[in-house]
Amino acid sequence: NVAVRSKVKTVMKKALAAIESKDAELAKETVPAAVSAIDRAISKGVIHRKTGARQKSRLQGGAAAL
Repeated sequence: NVAVRSKVKTVMKKALAAIESKDAELAKETVPAAVSAIDRAISKGVIHRKTGARQKSRLQGGAAAL
């Protein structure tokens, strides 16, 4: 559980950094990886499904704005 949660935090941080720096190319790579990691954590029960949905929504909304 700790490893899965840590992985989610790491990829989220990378994706958010790409979005904040307005780097569309990097965001195209990091956002899908983050969404995948969040989905994996949800399926394992590490994070709640609504928490995961909120995180994915924020990432995808930020990436769409680029």
